[in-house]
Amino acid sequence: MKITFISQKPPCFIERNTPHVPVDLAQQCALKAYNHHYSQLEQMKNEWDVVILLIPKTQEDRNNLYSLFPYDSENNELVTKAKQISKQVWYMQEGPSWIFQDLPIHQQFWHYSVLTNVDGILCENKTDIPYYKGLVGDKQVTDIPSVMIEDLIKDYSSIEKEEKVMIGGNFCRWYGGFDSYIVAQEFECEIFAPSMGRRIENEEQVPNLTHYPYLNWNQWIKTLASHKYAVHLMPTIAAGTFSMNCAFLGLPCIGYEEADTQRLLHPNLSVKVGDVEHARKLANKLKNDKKFLENCSKECKLNYEKLYSEKQFLKHMKKTFNLGEYND
Repeated sequence: MKITFISQKPPCFIERNTPHVPVDLAQQCALKAYNHHYSQLEQMKNEWDVVILLIPKTQEDRNNLYSLFPYDSENNELVTKAKQISKQVWYMQEGPSWIFQDLPIHQQFWHYSVLTNVDGILCENKTDIPYYKGLVGDKQVTDIPSVMIEDLIKDYSSIEKEEKVMIGGNFCRWYGGFDSYIVAQEFECEIFAPSMGRRIENEEQVPNLTHYPYLNWNQWIKTLASHKYAVHLMPTIAAGTFSMNCAFLGLPCIGYEEADTQRLLHPNLSVKVGDVEHARKLANKLKNDKKFLENCSKECKLNYEKLYSEKQFLKHMKKTFNLGEYND
């Protein structure tokens, strides 16, 4: 089976020994898929079983896409071109389902025309499925689970955990870093955070908070593995990568239940969006109840192996695409 993603990223094929394989590249790698840039679409041959379209999240990249495939109320030229080279064309969600609703009105309808013209929609979470079904009716809508390529990180879960806590994002509304920081203080230990694109001014001045420098994905997993606790109260429901990374490492993570990875992998540490009070109580319990901590650690790792292994990912996607075996 031949699969390609079409996105704003440069053309590539991700090898399994690549040190930087975040979730979007991991899905591509697991599927043995290629990535082509939108500008290549006109020259591509009709040789693909599945094309997966990703709409850029940044305005600059979106403007480049709109210039290549302008809005037409009758059809969507991007999808039309993609259907000329593939048996199936799917839209893949990136970011929250509402992300396109902050765009200028003609761009909102351009986005909607992609959804209504593709053969199917791949959601980041099962909780997003009713939203997209409401927009497109009887069209096939399913989830595309997050996945990890474990080849270079298999031994990291055995790294000894230190008395410190990792919060999953920066101090902006998108990541909910402020709320995570407040809850993390319950552990009464050092608090760490990653350096990400939405880091706000003077964030480094927050007391008892250390930012790691930018790390590639391999370095990130190794660094995360040394923490004893994790908190990620991210109100923006997206791919849920942080909760999944924690589960792979057996690292208990407190987070919002609307994200599939959090709810399914850390069921006893999941709270409703905005329920910081419950999150603080769970942090206190993790700190003071050794048995609860051990059970949460074992449970999340077992859940990861059962629900989010690469084998389970491929089984789900093969069923979704209803095609034959994957090419080696």
